This record gives sequence, C-alpha cells and structure tokens, in this order.
Amino acid sequence: MKVKDTLNLGKTPFPMRAGLPNKEAGWQAAWEENHLYEQRQQLNEGKPTFILHDGPPFANGNIHMGHALNKISKDIIVRYKAMSGFRAPFVPGWDTHGLPIEQQLAKQGVKRKEMSMAEYRELCRQYAMKEIEKQRTDFKRLGVSGDWDHPYITLQPEFEAAEIRVFGDMAKKGYIYHGLKPVYWSPSSESTLAEAEIEYQDIKSPSIFVAFKVVDGKGLLDADTSLIIWTTTPWTIPANYAIAVNPRFDYVQVAVDGKKYVVAQEMLPSVAETLGWDNPEILKTFKGAEMENMTAQHPLYDRTSLVILGDHVTLDAGTGLVHTAPGHGEDDYKAALPYKLPVVSVVDEKGVMNEEAPGFTGVFYDKANPMVTDALKAKGALLKLDFFTHSYPHDWRTKKPVIFRATTQWFASIDAFREQILDQIDQVNFSPSWGKTRLYNMIRDRGDWVISRQRAWGVPLPIFYAENGDPILEPETIEHVAQLFGEFGSNVWFERDAKDLLPEGYTNPGSPNGEFTKETDIMDVWFDSGSSHQAVLAQRPDLRFPADLYLEGSDQYRGWFNSSLITSVAATGEAPYKQILSQGFTLDDKGRKMSKSLGNTIVPDTIEKQYGAEIIRLWVSTVDASSDVRVSLDNFAQTSEAYRKIRNTLRFMLANTSDFDPATDAVAYRDLGSVDRYLEVRLNQVIAQSRAAYDTFDFATVEKTISHFLINDMSAFYLDFAKDVVYIEGQNDIKRRRMQTVMFDTLVALTKLLTPILPHTTEEIWPLLGQPETYAFLSEMPEATEFDDADALVDMWSAFLDFRQEVQKALEVARDEKIIGKSLEASVTVYPNEPLRDLLAAIDANVMQLLIVSKLTVAEGPAADGAQVFDDAQILVEHAEGEVCARCRMTRTDVGSDPHFKTLCGRCAAIVSANFPELVETGFEA
Repeated sequence: MKVKDTLNLGKTPFPMRAGLPNKEAGWQAAWEENHLYEQRQQLNEGKPTFILHDGPPFANGNIHMGHALNKISKDIIVRYKAMSGFRAPFVPGWDTHGLPIEQQLAKQGVKRKEMSMAEYRELCRQYAMKEIEKQRTDFKRLGVSGDWDHPYITLQPEFEAAEIRVFGDMAKKGYIYHGLKPVYWSPSSESTLAEAEIEYQDIKSPSIFVAFKVVDGKGLLDADTSLIIWTTTPWTIPANYAIAVNPRFDYVQVAVDGKKYVVAQEMLPSVAETLGWDNPEILKTFKGAEMENMTAQHPLYDRTSLVILGDHVTLDAGTGLVHTAPGHGEDDYKAALPYKLPVVSVVDEKGVMNEEAPGFTGVFYDKANPMVTDALKAKGALLKLDFFTHSYPHDWRTKKPVIFRATTQWFASIDAFREQILDQIDQVNFSPSWGKTRLYNMIRDRGDWVISRQRAWGVPLPIFYAENGDPILEPETIEHVAQLFGEFGSNVWFERDAKDLLPEGYTNPGSPNGEFTKETDIMDVWFDSGSSHQAVLAQRPDLRFPADLYLEGSDQYRGWFNSSLITSVAATGEAPYKQILSQGFTLDDKGRKMSKSLGNTIVPDTIEKQYGAEIIRLWVSTVDASSDVRVSLDNFAQTSEAYRKIRNTLRFMLANTSDFDPATDAVAYRDLGSVDRYLEVRLNQVIAQSRAAYDTFDFATVEKTISHFLINDMSAFYLDFAKDVVYIEGQNDIKRRRMQTVMFDTLVALTKLLTPILPHTTEEIWPLLGQPETYAFLSEMPEATEFDDADALVDMWSAFLDFRQEVQKALEVARDEKIIGKSLEASVTVYPNEPLRDLLAAIDANVMQLLIVSKLTVAEGPAADGAQVFDDAQILVEHAEGEVCARCRMTRTDVGSDPHFKTLCGRCAAIVSANFPELVETGFEA
C-alpha cells in the first residue's frame, strides 16, 4: 500500500467535462420516454393551481434567441412552481393564421387565384403545421417541459369555435359594428393593420405649405385672404374637404408683399422665417372659434373646403391650421364627423390613386407626391416645398410604409366598455411596474379596433347579409357557425354556400326570398390569439381562467396583452390574467436588433452545438430581462465558464460524499462544529433567498445567490480547508462526517434549487444522491430551516472571514517576496487587538487548519519586525520549520517522530496506525 492509498480520495462518476452538446438529447429522450412531465402533474393533483398561459409564437421559421429567452423563462417559473406545492401545467401554443404564411406560399410559387379558397387555405394549414413541428423540436431541445403532445393551435377547430363565440358575446352586447372609417392600411399587404402590427422607421418626406383662398370669410376675412396649411402628405390634398382650427387659439390676418394670409399667432414667427417673410403686418387678431364654417377654395378642384373646429390642432409645428382629409386620418375623421363631411379615400387597396383624385388616377400614392406638388405650384397655391426625415408607421411584416385609408370595415367598439377595461387593469399586478401605466394609457387612448382583414388565411367573420344588404349578427346564426367550425374547421365557410351555413329553416325579414350572402373578410389575427383565454384556459380541464401569469416581450402591451384584455373583458367582464411579466428584446452586442441582413444573428442551435442548451438556460437566469438584453458569443463563453465553476464545485462535493450514507453517517446539527453549523446556516439563508427570488421571478438573484455561495462560501473557504479533513482524517472520524453532512445537505438542496434552471445537470447528479424520487424534477423544493444560534454564528464567522482575508493578503505578500511558495509552507504569527484575540479564542476549530498554514501562533506584546499591519492585527509570515509530511503536505517539525512512518507527521502517523494497523508492520511500498 502506498501513502496515497491511505487518503480518502473520493471518486464520482459525475465527470468534470459535461459534454452537454452530446448528452442533453439523451436526457431529454429519457424524460419523454418516462413521461416525466405527466408524472409531475400526477404528483401535483389536488394542490393549488398556478397557470402560466403561453403566448403563442407565430408558426414561421426556426426559433431565435428571443424565443429562447421567453420559453426558458416560462420553463423556469413552471418547474419551480411544480416543485413548490402547485399544480402547474404548461400548455404550449402556436399562432398560425395571417399574412406571413400567405407570403411564404407566394415565395414557393403558389398561385392563390388559380385554386379554390378552400384548397389554398389547406396549403396554408399544411405549411403552418410543418413550421409548428420545426419549432416544437427547437423548444424541446432547450429542455422546456410541457404538454408538447397536446398544444393549443389557433387553427384547431375547437379553438376557432371558441373564438367565434367570443365574437358572438361581443356582438350580443352591441360592441361590433360596420363602418366607413380611416384605418391603418398596408398597400404592400393589401389589408388593414392593427396598431400592434405597426412599427416605426425613419423616412424622408416632402413638407409643403399651401394657400387656400377664402371664399366665405363670414364677414371677418376678405375674399383676397388665404388660409395657410402645412402637410407632409401632398398626395392627400385631393382628399381635402376641410381646414381645422383650434377654437381656443388666437389667429392673425397678416399682410405680406401685398397679399393677406391667416396663421395662428403663436406660429407667425416660425412661418415667417420658413416662408421668408420680412416684417409681416398684423391686420386682425381673432379666436379660432370665430372662423367656424368659413369656406375656402380647394387649390386643385372646383369645390370648397370647410373651416371646422378641432381640439386636436396643436402648435407643435405647421401653421395652426390643419389640412383635413376625413378619409385619410383618424383625427381628421373625428373632427369632420359633426360636420357631416364626405369620407373619401383617394387610393385603392394597392395604394394607387383612384378616380376620386382626378389628374392623378392610376399613380402610386408616393409617386403622386411630386405630381400634386407640381399641380399646386402651377395653380399658385404652393408657398414652400422642403424635405425632412421623420419617424413614420410601417407594416411590421413587409417593412413598407402604411397609410391611413377610409374603408368599410368591421370594428369592435372600445368606447362602449373602455372604463370597464381600465378598471380591470387596476386589478392586475405588473412586473416591471411601469407596464401598468403603459397598458392603461394604450387602452385609454386607443380608438375602436378594426377586426376585419382582407386576406384569405384566417378565421372568417361569421356574418351574413340579407338580400337588402343588412348584416346579420344574431346569436342563433353565430352559435350555429361556431358549432360548424368546431366540427369541420373554418374551411367549411368557404366550402359551403351561405344558405348551407345558416341554421336549418332560418329566415330573415330582410331576405324574403331566402337569398343570403356571407362576409368574405377574415378576423384580425390578434382576435385569434386574443381569444385564447376562452379557447384554451376556459376549455381545457387541466387549465383555469383567468391565468395567474402572462409572460411575453414588452411589444405585447400593444399586442397579445392588449387584445386578450379587450376580448376577455368584453366576453367575461374580467381580465384574462392576474399578473403580467414583460421582458425586453434580444439585441446584438452593439444594441442593434438582430437581423439576417446585418449578419448579427445568434441562433440557439449554434450555442447548443458548441456549449449545450444548459448554457443558454444559465445565461437566461443571469440577465435582467426586464429591459432589452444584449447577446454576443462572448456572453455564452463567459456563461460556460460560470457553469464550469458551478459544476466543478458540485463535483468536488459529490466525490467527497461518495462514501457517505445519510441514514447512518449524518451528524445532527447540534453535534456539528461551529464552522459546520455556520455553513448550514448559510445554506438555509441561500434556500430562503433563492425561493423568495423565484417567487418574484427574479432568476438573476437566484443564480447570483447560489453561485456566490458555491464559489465564495464553499469553494473558496469551506471546501478549501475541507481537504485537510475529508482526505486526511480516518473515514469515520467525526470531523470528517460533520463536513460530509454539510456537503451532502448542500448537494441535495442546491440540486433541487437549480433544477428549474439547469435540469440536465441536476438530473445527472440526482441518481448519485440516493434520494427516493427517481428524478430531481419529481422532488420538492427545500424548505429553509431557522436555527436559534444563526445570528451569533453569522457574526462570529463573518468576523473570522474578514481576518482570514487579511491573512491571505499577508501570505500573498510573502509569496511575492519568495518567503514561501504554497500556503502550507507558512508559519503565521498574529498580534491581534483584544476583539480579534477573543474571537480566535472562542472558535472551536483548528484555526491553523482553517487558514491552510502549517503553524499559527497568537502572540502577545509588540509585533516582530517584518509584520504586516492591518486594522485589527499585525501579521508576520515566515517559512515554517521542519519537513513536509508525505500525506497531509504540511511542513511539520515532527515528521518522522513515529518509528514506523518516517515520512509522516505525528498526526498522520496516528491516523494511519488507527485505520491501517497492518501498515505498522509492513510499512509503505516504495
């Protein structure tokens, strides 16, 4: 037997190198094969319920890092809740209708107009299902646990039926109406857009000042006066039917170069500067209210424009007189409504000027801008043309500009129940807290919701028209359509005639001959996903309405959070969620949005192949996702290093508890040494702090708390000096069993605490701990224990650790001065002040061992020359006298004092004699 064979060098099958990219798929396959998700659900039957409702990602393309951040965050929460006394099912979902899929089919050469609508929609469905399978594989590869075999999908017949019933509830309450209004219109998509489908980009626009000659000045203004408007959309001048002024503002009639103009008094200096006026003479001052019902000559057409009053008119820019085209602006439309002005759109669905714009018909609206400007110049009405760059709404799918265009659409009235929605927002908890203000203001200020879309791939609006054109929205017809959709899917709407979609024997006074037609528009896709509270939460027996939590990106305040709230309050009177947790976007390391064109994308698959999904999960737990998150390859390299430290610390404890049986070897708390008790106290503080952080979805604090404990309390302190105990002492020595007790308790508790974040790693550890549960995920979160002596222990050992840090600094100086190499070559003499002397005397442990030095002297009197000065002590480091023990590696003067073991110190000789008596006779092998 050799000297090293007398050491307790623990071994563990838990490898230092994780090999995550190669091993994770195997663990995931085992979870699936053993129905781990289902086992956890069965364990939790009868417990309080916690429902995190999955906001459905759009089924198009592989997942990106934003998807990973979102789904892993959800998985961490649901796993934690499931291990904390809650029944916490997780049903993933997908959003499947909408323009992007139509665009993808067009790219593949599918000709929509060369087949029936039902055939085309079936191709859309097949494409969506293929993309769902692709994304499902991606999400499962991240280790996300959920009911992947039974997701909810917005194209499922039962989902579509529930959505139609939500629409029916809103129609029954009078919230649905048909109207001609200007709405966001995307010429590139040939459809209306919701506010949630708008994004802003900078564009260069013309800026024109135009003179409208007064026709009827109501006795206040002469006919030789012109009203000046300013606009950045010259193409809308053909749609002008009014000029809006603010009734409270002061306006002035000014004389300039023999001509007379009207502008707001406050805007006169800037207008004069822009138009190059020298010393304009103010002839009259009057209130905007006095201008109401004046008329002015349209600068291009033989008609007049009415002067109307509007509170939307501001003095931020322009002239204080606003060009008003009721068919091309929401404020314009609202201001013109009381005056019963025409609501005219001068462009068609493709953005091409129509017959309502004589002289410009057939021209794309953007190309009409210079033509209109030239026409105004020819008429002498153009006072100034300039260009400027500003933020402008764009279609979030096509990235092309959108316009306001009046069309006849179906709307959901928000005004009808706005206060009820706002009241419900007050019942919801928000994290971050600013989310409440953001959503509240959006609902407070939003107009009515355009719910119709002129597309093919979506849920049809369940509306019939009588022979006389009157729309039919009766509970009986809507419920019948819902039943048909539930049985056959929404394609039945396109496969059958209107009469075959109505209830049997249905007649309507508006259609005496029984001639009915059906609506061809589909529902806004935000109505689809926004109905999931009824289609999923209220329908599935394993779920519950309302949800406890919605967690999505901050863009969903105008998207899913918004549409879900509106439909839920409309249908049920309450919000669909008790809490909203929002996250920022994933950006590149320069703060830019990731895009293929910039070449700055980092996809999960890349990281999984290099580092493993576990590293993405750990990264998610380290970032502050309440704001935008920057992502770089360096992030994952650093996270991989942090993971290595966690893994190696856990591995050391696994190796050094491999001969520990908690049933027979565990030491009761009261019988532990004070340093061991201190570590038990710290462990339970970590349990309490981590669970409190999990409860508030603060994963970064969980990770930081656990990592700090492992690296600082355990690795850098307790486990550092533990080697001199667990390796050196006899196998069953009480000091060794004490430390093993602490290590084992730490392993079990931290493995459980880390399971929501690092499930692959903890499931690799779990079989080595001999616990009754077959998987870590089937265990329960540890409960923190409070100890009576906790405060005293923390005070004592915190003070000792401060002293230990001073000794380490002194050792480092001695090392730099070549006095010692390793710390075990050191002899340390401490000249403490009284408090430190008392502290060192009170510690019931081998302080020399705690400091990992070979000799420690606590001295009286003045310090010797060469001692380093600290606040509470002077410390002298010298090279220890004696020889190095072949077993414990300490430098001792008693090496060789035992005649049988000439290379061992007295302590090691005694341990070997007691535990290996045969060696007293044989000695060690050479």
